[in-house]
Amino acid sequence: MALLYEKRGRIACITIDRPRALNSLDPQTFKELSDALIDFRDDHDTWVAILTGSGNRAFCVGADIKDMLPMLNDIRNEWWRMPPTILRGLELWKPIIAAVNGHALGGGMELALACDLRIAAEHATFGAPEVTLGIIPGWGGTQRLPRAVPFAKAAEMIFFGQRIDAQEAYRIGLVNKVVPQEQLMPTVEEWAQKLCEMPPLAVRAAKEAMIRGTGMNLDDGLMLESRLMDVVVASEDHKEARDAWLEKRKPTLKGK
Repeated sequence: MALLYEKRGRIACITIDRPRALNSLDPQTFKELSDALIDFRDDHDTWVAILTGSGNRAFCVGADIKDMLPMLNDIRNEWWRMPPTILRGLELWKPIIAAVNGHALGGGMELALACDLRIAAEHATFGAPEVTLGIIPGWGGTQRLPRAVPFAKAAEMIFFGQRIDAQEAYRIGLVNKVVPQEQLMPTVEEWAQKLCEMPPLAVRAAKEAMIRGTGMNLDDGLMLESRLMDVVVASEDHKEARDAWLEKRKPTLKGK
């Protein structure tokens, strides 16, 4: 097993476990990541996921150059042959928090970008070095990075293969928070627990509206928002959250 997958109450924790390879993704790890994400998506009892890497050197440094890049070359023009993940091919509206515990480079930064919230350790770094290998970021980097940070900064990072530190990543809005290494997992777990206290259908609808809406014009996005609003207004959790607010008590949420 190159990936650890465990559930703690309503929180699923996914850990890339190849510390000697700086948590790079080989074909086996990529398949295990896909399987874990699909299980998380389909499990009614898990509401939030944490994605991180083993050790304190790397979150993930992207594709394993020796094993993954030859496979990617073999399946060019046939991306559908890759297992679906949050990078491409898998719709997953439950929230995911990236705990960036070290280097997030290449596909590793793209993996963090595919998460919804990102908390970084102080020594973490981010970068897109693909052009130095004569390729481009191919797991969403050219699309998600310009949507996450100013276009010129994204271009600088991608064109030059430039690496930035955690403080710069925070300054440009790439990460939500920077903390000392020893506080990383406690902080991420605290955020995950807070998300579990939110009505889960509303959180998922908000995520879907935000992500799908970025590819729409304003009118279409507003129509999508309205349709999703109709769904959550009719949910049991909405009624329970509304009643709890009026009665000044904590709601009992069921994800229904």
